[in-house]
Amino acid sequence: MEEDVKKTMKIEGEVVVMKKNLLDFKDVMASLLDRVHELLGRRVSLHLISSHQPDPANEKRGRLGKAAHLEKWVTKIKTSVTAEETAFRVTFDWDESMGPPAAFVIKNHHHSQFYLKSLTLRGFPAGEGGPIHFVCNSWIYPSHRYRSDRVFFSNKAYLPSETPELIKELREEELQNLRGNEKEGEFKEWDRVYDYAYYNDLGAPDKGPDSARPVLGGSPELPYPRRGKTGRKPTKTDPKSESRLALLNLNIYVPRDERFSHVKFSDFLAYALKSVTQVLVPEIASVCDKTINEFDSFEDVFHLYDGSIKLANGHTISKLRDVIPWEMFRELVRNDGERFLKFPLPDVLKESRSAWRTDEEFAREMLAGLNPVVISRLQEFPPKSNLDSAKYGNQHSSLREEHIEPNMNGLNVQEALEQNKLYILDHHDALMPYLTRINSTNTKTYATRTLLLLQEDGTLKPLAIELSLPHAQGESRGSVSKVFTPAEKGVEGSVWQLAKAYAAVNDSGYHQLISHWLQTHAVIEPFIIASNRQLSVVHPIHKLLHPHFRDTMNINALARHILINSDGVLERTVFPSRYAMEMSSSIYKNWVFTDQALPKDLLKRGVAVEDPKSDHGVKLLIEDYPFAVDGLEIWSAIKTWVTEYCSFYYKNDKTVQTDIEIQSWWTELRTKGHGDKQHESWWLSMQTRDDLIETCTIIIWIASALHAAVNFGQYPYAGFLPNRPTVSRRFMPEPGTDEYAELEEDADVAFLKTITPQLQTLLGISIIEILSMHSTDEIYLGQRDSPNWTADDEPLEAFKRFGKELELIENNIIRRNNDKRFKNRTGPVNIPYTLLYPNTTDYTREGGLTGKGIPNSVSI
Repeated sequence: MEEDVKKTMKIEGEVVVMKKNLLDFKDVMASLLDRVHELLGRRVSLHLISSHQPDPANEKRGRLGKAAHLEKWVTKIKTSVTAEETAFRVTFDWDESMGPPAAFVIKNHHHSQFYLKSLTLRGFPAGEGGPIHFVCNSWIYPSHRYRSDRVFFSNKAYLPSETPELIKELREEELQNLRGNEKEGEFKEWDRVYDYAYYNDLGAPDKGPDSARPVLGGSPELPYPRRGKTGRKPTKTDPKSESRLALLNLNIYVPRDERFSHVKFSDFLAYALKSVTQVLVPEIASVCDKTINEFDSFEDVFHLYDGSIKLANGHTISKLRDVIPWEMFRELVRNDGERFLKFPLPDVLKESRSAWRTDEEFAREMLAGLNPVVISRLQEFPPKSNLDSAKYGNQHSSLREEHIEPNMNGLNVQEALEQNKLYILDHHDALMPYLTRINSTNTKTYATRTLLLLQEDGTLKPLAIELSLPHAQGESRGSVSKVFTPAEKGVEGSVWQLAKAYAAVNDSGYHQLISHWLQTHAVIEPFIIASNRQLSVVHPIHKLLHPHFRDTMNINALARHILINSDGVLERTVFPSRYAMEMSSSIYKNWVFTDQALPKDLLKRGVAVEDPKSDHGVKLLIEDYPFAVDGLEIWSAIKTWVTEYCSFYYKNDKTVQTDIEIQSWWTELRTKGHGDKQHESWWLSMQTRDDLIETCTIIIWIASALHAAVNFGQYPYAGFLPNRPTVSRRFMPEPGTDEYAELEEDADVAFLKTITPQLQTLLGISIIEILSMHSTDEIYLGQRDSPNWTADDEPLEAFKRFGKELELIENNIIRRNNDKRFKNRTGPVNIPYTLLYPNTTDYTREGGLTGKGIPNSVSI
């Protein structure tokens, strides 16, 4: 008897949970039902799993300990509307000979789900070294919703071959659950299935042919990265297209643990409903002033920030009350309770209301604005096209020396090319194949090339803008182009301002669709799906990458629902209109994963050259290129961190080759996630530790820094739409026409009549205000949501060094922004470049329009 007493010990544990979403007012009822279940003995139970003793019923698994229950549920969980965390005590009877537990099973016998944050066990014999942490961060639904038990592992990382024998089967089974075993039918919120689908949910063919959109992905003509599968039924009209949810139903399936946290969701709704576009559009239209849908002067535009639009009647308010939870309503209605859409003043206007119009600022934003990833060095003159001449005829540039040499500060073209002084913002080839179709809509625009000279003071000077259209007698006859050169005064000055606006329209559309949506949001989603399907939560690479996937599947699902869908906000506000997503598919044809590494990207665009002596292996040819200068420091810090982390677990190349999970992950990523690209020769072979390090560095770079650079500058620069117009509605006025006479008489009115109209401007500004907001629960690069994310000390130390390096980079950025030699870091508008300021040191959780900070993931 005494021996038995010795063997059994009491282990004290603490479980941290949070009740269901605070935004759900049905929750009060659910809480009451949970208490009733508690009182009736239907409780939350936990079983620890031994890592030493096999289960008598299944020799391959660890033995289960006795059930323990969360104590005092009835008194601890309050029915409040804040989603507070609650800590419960739990006491386990544990047989000492079973050794430390490696995992536990949890069963929820309540009526509703709760969020399980962590379990911490204390009181093991001293030799086991401190508490055992299980970091869970998962929603636990009532057990009848699951086919197999919910299992959580301790925070120790294991390569597959090093996993303790008695948890190997559990590790594999958990992955099978997440793959869903080809589950059919519509997925439910408690399903934890990660699977792939084509982009076949953008159109609504049942509404008629105008609302149908082609399926993206799965064909050589329209390749695309895969998205998360929802299993919704096909549409009636087109069996290849998936049916859509009602617009205000945001309950799109993504695995529950990928959904926004309660804080993030309330932030998102509050931000989004400030611009509840589809609901407000008819109301706003009716209250807009004298010329329907036109700004009559720049004063009208400035008034968006100084004044606001007064709502005409209580009807709009009551209509909104029907769709918005009441505790958010006060968030939405600004100031006196009746006014909507008073926008914050964008940074680009804070110093001066005219600096945005200068040539220097126009050029500077290509290096430090919201799309600093396109400019390239001109290596031959005139610029050439890579379009197929059999299909598109001669698309080469009509620019000539005489257009630009008068403005080249005494240089000729040949000298400027040899001295690496000529640069180009070239949107010609991306747009030309779509231009005939785009111009058949309300849009009237050009494919543009902008030529620039790098000056002695490090700034860029625009030399010429070429505006091109397909030949009127068919696109196979080539393009018809006009060249415009800088002018300051008179009608020539007004024409030049318009030429810059057409170039900015191209860049705005390319930015939103390609630099932002395609090259960060869309390309990263397959990595998230593959990582959850093939890398166990105890795999060190899962632990490394997981923070960089937070909220991405959810924001992408919402984007497909309201932004990039047919007749969605993007089609209504950005010039390619209904051809937008199709155009992004044609650009994906040229996407190369390995070129997303920042040094490679800079070399490919010709803005840097290889230099083994420099810190980053490359030397910038534009020394004052804020995105590239800050970016290279961030890239190097990420690479060092990933190298130290991977080297701890992978001592040599063979460890990578024999890691079955890594090999399955990489195969699936290539053949399914980016399946339209599986035969490309540029994929890394994943046979060396360097391959793994480079791959993980690129994934983290795309999800964190690259996304921050192209996302959070949107409101500061494009919140004032004349600076970054998204649409042009008429072509350049020709001398002798009424439009030209109007341009001579009142250049501002002509400018405003050419770019984005009033209604689309309101829509556009409200959406980019949301997209530029940092959430109040943001976790920045160099931060983690739990200090116990791994049990391994060396990686924890390496992560601390990473944080310290990012702090140094913060100081470097501040120092450079204050250095007057670097004119491109603030420019005529005086906006310091902080889009790649990591914000690692910030734990205030304030959020909002800060214009700085690199979140870990693509989360907005």
